Amino acid sequence: MTSAPPPAEPTVDPSWEPPTPPPGPPVRTQLRRSSTDRMIGGVCGGLADYSGIDPLLWRIGFVALAFAGGSGVLVYLLLWLLMPHADRAPVERRAPLDRMAERRAAAGPRSPIPGITLAGLLIVIGILVLITRYSTWDVGPRGFFGAALLVVGLGLVAAAFSGGRRARGGLIALGIILSFGLIASASGPWHFGGGVGDRTYRPATAQMVRPVYELGAGDLTVDLSNVNVSDLGAPIRTKVDHGVGDLTVVVPDSADVQINVDQGIGNLDVFDSGATDGFFAGTGSAAWTDDGHPEFIITIDSGAGDVEVSRA
Repeated sequence: MTSAPPPAEPTVDPSWEPPTPPPGPPVRTQLRRSSTDRMIGGVCGGLADYSGIDPLLWRIGFVALAFAGGSGVLVYLLLWLLMPHADRAPVERRAPLDRMAERRAAAGPRSPIPGITLAGLLIVIGILVLITRYSTWDVGPRGFFGAALLVVGLGLVAAAFSGGRRARGGLIALGIILSFGLIASASGPWHFGGGVGDRTYRPATAQMVRPVYELGAGDLTVDLSNVNVSDLGAPIRTKVDHGVGDLTVVVPDSADVQINVDQGIGNLDVFDSGATDGFFAGTGSAAWTDDGHPEFIITIDSGAGDVEVSRA
């Protein structure tokens, strides 16, 4: 009796390889300033890498905010300071369409929420413009920024219940920009005209007093102490529009002064009486002192910086 032969061992094809596992979800880049796609600091390139939105759209948005009261400049500078710089990598020449495709792939599938939110944002802004143009209600910058932020917030709520990371990344970045714009408009007034640098004005006569003293950034001194107010037929009216920096206004001791101040950020000191404005009688012994009629009516609009009004 013969025994059965042992079973043959299974043969394995040496060319066979296990299947490659499916790729995982793309890794989102950190929010950093771009070192390859940059014009001024790489802020817009970094926002584009993070959100998947083309950097051209970010740049257009910052330019639009810059013309809307100058808040775009402030927001851009803050992002420039707060965003870390990306590590420099070897520059690889690629077509713009290839870079855009890579950003879209890294940001995840496309969602309709950003487009709907943008359309709603444009509709709301258009309605507010029509209301401001054809009615007596002045919405103002705070109203525009607040309404825009409300629309973006509703878009984020809708994006939380939908798929696709692109729906949230771009809206969050837009909401941050609008929040900075709302803060800047609420803390105004901001003035960017009149140049940059320290300025001092000392008019010697009432005719030399300017109707408006304007400075965008820098320390400003308006010294009116040398103006003769003994033979005025009407009060001297002047306005100071100041953006960023310290402001000092000096008036004669004997002059009664009406002060109106609109200040954003900083300390206010009017004749050592603290943060207040109104009518202030002179301290001298002239016949026109404390007669109830101001010799100066001064309006001050200051964005950021200390404001001091004193006598000499």
